[in-house]
Amino acid sequence: MEPALFDLAPDPPATPKQPLAGIARLAASSACIGVRRDVEYLSLPARSILNRCGAGRMPFGYSINPYRGCEFGCRYCYARYTHQYMELDGGLFEQRIYAKLGAADLLRAELRKIARAEIAIGTAGDPYQPAERRFGLTRRILEVIAETAEGLQFGLVTKSGLVTRDLDLFTEIGRRNSLHVSLSITTMRPELARALEPRAPRPDLRLAAVRRLAEAGIATGVFIAPVLPLITDHPADIEEIARRTVEAGGRHILANPLFLPPSAQKQFFPFLEKEFPRLVERYRKGYERGAFLRGEYPNRLKQLVERLREKYGLRAPSHDYPFNPAQPLLFQL
Repeated sequence: MEPALFDLAPDPPATPKQPLAGIARLAASSACIGVRRDVEYLSLPARSILNRCGAGRMPFGYSINPYRGCEFGCRYCYARYTHQYMELDGGLFEQRIYAKLGAADLLRAELRKIARAEIAIGTAGDPYQPAERRFGLTRRILEVIAETAEGLQFGLVTKSGLVTRDLDLFTEIGRRNSLHVSLSITTMRPELARALEPRAPRPDLRLAAVRRLAEAGIATGVFIAPVLPLITDHPADIEEIARRTVEAGGRHILANPLFLPPSAQKQFFPFLEKEFPRLVERYRKGYERGAFLRGEYPNRLKQLVERLREKYGLRAPSHDYPFNPAQPLLFQL
C-alpha cells in the first residue's frame, strides 16, 4: 500500500461554550405553562419589573412589560431585540411568549422606592396580547398601581380592545395619578393592516376601544406608530386617523417614523421584498446607518402632526419623543 500523500485534517479543538448568564440563563430554565396553536407560553423569573430607561432616550423614566414576546406578529416590530438578550432568534418573538408571573409582587415592592416617576406600560410587547386573557398579568399590575400609587404619571399603549376590560382600574388610578391610555394604529386600511400586523385587532376595533375609554372619562388617544415611509405615510391617511380619533373622543395623537434595529430588519426586509419589492433599496439605504430615520423626514412628519393637532383640537401626550440629527432626505411625505 502506497503511503498516503494527504490525510484529512484533524477536527479543530472544541471551543468551550460560554455558560448562559443573566436573562438568558433565566429564560433557559423557564417552565412551559401553556401551548396555544403554534405559541408556547413560558414562565420567566424576574428580579425586577420596573425597567429604568436611559436619560434622554425616552420621554419616561421607567417601563413595565409584563410579557416578553408578542403574539400579534407585527412585521416591523422593533422589540424583537429583547429575545436576543435571551440568546433566542428574533423570529421566535411571536411564538415563544414569556410571562413574568411574579410581576405584581415585584411592582408592589418597587413602587415604594420611587416618587413622581413617569412609567410607561407596553413598550416592548403588547400588554393586552392574547396571553393576557390567560394569565392576567397586566390587570394584576394595574391593581397594584390603583392600590398604592399616588402622584405618578402613567402611560399605557396597546393594539387591543381588551384594554376596556380594565376601565374600573383606570378610573381608580386616575384619581391620584396622571394617566393616559393610547391605542396604536398604523393605518385605517384593513387589508394593509392585516398584512403589516397579522394577528392584531382591526383598526376599527381599536378606535372602538378609544371611544369606550373616552366615554368612561379616561384620557385617551392614538399613537400613529410606526409610520412606514411610502407605505402608511400619505398625509391624507394620517389625517384620517387624526379625524377619526377626534370622532371617537380621543384627546391626543403622536406619530413616530419606523424604528428598525437589525433584529427587526431580519424579519421586515423579507416581507418588504415580497409585498413591496420596489421599496427595498430605498429602505436599505434609509436604514443602512442605523435603526432611526434621521433628519428631514421625521421633522416633516412632526410638522404634519402639529398641524393636525391644531386643526382638530388635539394635543401631544405628556411627552413627545425626541427626533434625531439630519441626514439626506430619502423619503418624502
